[in-house]
Amino acid sequence: MIMNKTLFSLFLAIFSLPNVYADTVRVATFNVSMEASNYQPKGASEHSGEVLLNLLESGEHQQIRNIAEIIQRVAPDIILLNEFDYYPDATPTAVSLFVKNYLNKSQQGQAAIDYPYQYIAPVNTGVATTFDLDNNGEKTGNAGDAYGWGMYPGQYGMALLSRYPIDEAAVRTFQHFLWRDMPGALQITKPASGEPWFTPQEWAAVRLSSKSHWDIPLTINGKKLHILAMHPTPPTFDGPEDRNGKRNHDEIRLMADYLTPERAEYIYDDNGEKGGFAGQRFVLVGDFNAADIGDKHRPGVIEQLTEHPLVNSSVIPQSEGGSESAEESYSSRFTAYWGARADYVLPSKQGLTVQGGGVFWPVKASPLYRLVKDRQSSSDHRLVWMDVVLDED
Repeated sequence: MIMNKTLFSLFLAIFSLPNVYADTVRVATFNVSMEASNYQPKGASEHSGEVLLNLLESGEHQQIRNIAEIIQRVAPDIILLNEFDYYPDATPTAVSLFVKNYLNKSQQGQAAIDYPYQYIAPVNTGVATTFDLDNNGEKTGNAGDAYGWGMYPGQYGMALLSRYPIDEAAVRTFQHFLWRDMPGALQITKPASGEPWFTPQEWAAVRLSSKSHWDIPLTINGKKLHILAMHPTPPTFDGPEDRNGKRNHDEIRLMADYLTPERAEYIYDDNGEKGGFAGQRFVLVGDFNAADIGDKHRPGVIEQLTEHPLVNSSVIPQSEGGSESAEESYSSRFTAYWGARADYVLPSKQGLTVQGGGVFWPVKASPLYRLVKDRQSSSDHRLVWMDVVLDED
């Protein structure tokens, strides 16, 4: 039978659509370094969100175009963007500008990609306190005295892009959870005296999450998939008191406890709802700032998730470019140019079957190496993805 032109066009249109009806889903995380200070003119004393918003409006900034090209080449169905600034008063939002002016437009001949469902929310970075949290003797409201290190509210935020509907009414966020409310929280003391690092008033106010922790449910062909997202503080940039290292540990522990019913009773979200994870399928995503091996590995930190009984960590995304970047035999799993696996996509054992994954890190001989050759090409991190099949309930 010869198909007429109208039917043939319809056939092509249907089969060229994104794979939004199949049960195989590609989930990714990418620390894109899209925060305003990264794009400020050299020597600028203040950091303004208008700089990044203007670049997102233009659609012409080469570094952002490279980030969009990487996303188009990998074509994830769901992607968490770390270090993507949150501007509460921006209309349209920064993330919608990125989708419209960069992802919806072909980059270097790649197929444009759309994410009709987007989630972005407040984070703790840059939110000022009245305390001297970094103990430098000044209550200036500077980056070190904010609830999460940042020079302005919303810096280093997070955003989720999805081809599938987000059940926003059921989203749980944990931005305001207090560190003191975690049983057995790691205590920070002043090395010289052994006294508590925080005053009683500070300890009563300090939030655990340096950005936020999110539980975002999606609906995929009638099935629920929860994206569990976070971006713990790096365990560096402090002193012998190890306040960032201990915070990183406890931020990761919060998510591990959230997945453990017998340990989750103490957890409450920003709406006051108590308790832990109540779903079936989940994928943990984000820049966790916790190496799993090598000289940057802190034993017992990332293992809280990779060795969790509900987490499938059997598949480690890898790349040839990562392997080429260092002499260590395990460098193929690196996700950051400074030599560590920092970014994770960890699916649940229940309800999901892992098909594979990878890290976008081309080798130096590849024509695509231009996208990752230095920090100004795209980011100091690499996009990491995992392909999973949603099993029957």
